[in-house]
Amino acid sequence: MPLISDYRKGWALRYLREAKAELIAAQRIPYMASSLILEAAKKAQVAVYYSLGDPASVEAIVYQTIVKKESLGDPVLKCLVEIESMVQQIAMAPELDHEKALEKADELIHISTEIVKLFVGEKVD
Repeated sequence: MPLISDYRKGWALRYLREAKAELIAAQRIPYMASSLILEAAKKAQVAVYYSLGDPASVEAIVYQTIVKKESLGDPVLKCLVEIESMVQQIAMAPELDHEKALEKADELIHISTEIVKLFVGEKVD
């Protein structure tokens, strides 16, 4: 049984599909790779946010935790902060380091897929 509404489920799955498509496009279009990789990472992150609740609220909690540098006793919050850290690392990757950025984005999409699958309650492509 899914733990989220059909609306949020639909958006989470859509963002995951788009993240995967952006990553494939980044591999095929080298001159646009940097922006496509970053978009893929952000969309994977948003997919997780949709699976947890209102994306704006989840994002606000994550940023508030980062700014306040609170201790991360909650494992879900710790995971969300780590995902944000991965997105920031991808965003700051130099133009010439596409391979590392691709690997990080691929890892982030895999992690996001597993999280969404947990909340959706069904197989995620």
